[in-house]
Formats: sequence, structure tokens, C-alpha cells
Amino acid sequence: MDESDKTLDEKEQTIFSEKFLLKRPLLNAISKEHSPVLLLDEIDRADEEFESFLLELLSDYQISIPELGTIKARSIPHVILTSNRNRELSEALRRRCLYLWIDFPDFEKEMKIVQQKLPRINQKLAAQIVYFMQEVRKLRLQKTPGIAETLDWALALSNMHFKALDKDIIESTLGVVIKDWQDTRQTQDSLSELFEKVNVKMKVH
Repeated sequence: MDESDKTLDEKEQTIFSEKFLLKRPLLNAISKEHSPVLLLDEIDRADEEFESFLLELLSDYQISIPELGTIKARSIPHVILTSNRNRELSEALRRRCLYLWIDFPDFEKEMKIVQQKLPRINQKLAAQIVYFMQEVRKLRLQKTPGIAETLDWALALSNMHFKALDKDIIESTLGVVIKDWQDTRQTQDSLSELFEKVNVKMKVH
């Protein structure tokens, strides 16, 4: 039968078939023969509608598609969700998870991360950057800078061939680390105290 001779229902059955289904990560994960690892990074940035859609996968390991029906998992994926707490996740979603809080690393661990990512960085500069970041995180900021900001700042200062920090360098490059104007003002107001604490720790270091 020619395509043009098919009824509307017949055409819809052809179009809305698994042959024309584009598998996204969730569907692809439950279609594997062996249990894959499914990482949903920064789930707090997704909307609540996606959260609701995700509940079926986490509860029953299946996905319902109106045109095709329910597709059950061939194998149960190992699902990892991460969140930066930009918004609170629903109670229903949290009930389906094992919760693990990962705090900011201590000086030694953060220093190792910087050295691994930027092996050519000046070691004194790296230590000052990490000490400064450790102190900044003690301030009550709207958006506390994380490891990504540490690495961005370290890369920027290293590329500018700085060997050590001083107050002027910190103030002129603070926008790499702080991404909120109120946080910027608060950090600037505390800059002398923060830099003094860094110098004390460097002497001990």
C-alpha cells in the first residue's frame, strides 16, 4: 500500500512507533542489557515537571510514553543525582534517594585538586589561593564559591604569570571567584582581614 493511501490512524501507528523513537538518556539507560550508571547532574536545575516524570523511573523502573505505552527496564540502572541546592527538591523525590552530603574539601584535598589540574602552577600561589578560598567560604555569602571557582581563579592567575597574591591582585580578579554583587562588596569589606589570615597560614605552612 502506498503511504498516501493509508488512513490517518495507520499513518499515526507508523510514525508513533519505536522505529522513530529517539532515545534520550533516561530511556536509553533502562534499555541496556546490563545495569548502567545514570548520572543526573544538578537535578535542582530541572523543573518540577521533570521531577514528576523521574519518579516513575525511580519507583517502578519504567517510563510511560502515551503513544507507545509503558517501557519497563531490562536492567535496573544505578542512578546518581547531584544537587547544588538552588531549589529544594520534592519530598517524593528525596524519599526515593539515599542522601549523602559532600562538604567543601579541606586545605590538603583542595590543594591536591589544584596541583592535579594545574601541575605547572607556582606552589606558593596555589597555596595562597586555596587558603584564601577556605577563608572566603567562612563568610555568609549568597553564593559560596566552590572548587570550580578555585580552579578558574588559579588558571587565570597562573596564565597572567603571577607568583604570589597581594590585596590588589585579589581585588582586581575577585570577579572570577565571586559572582554576586552583594557577596563582592562583603568580600571587599573583609579583604584586609582575609588576606592577613592567609599570610598567617602561609607562615605556618
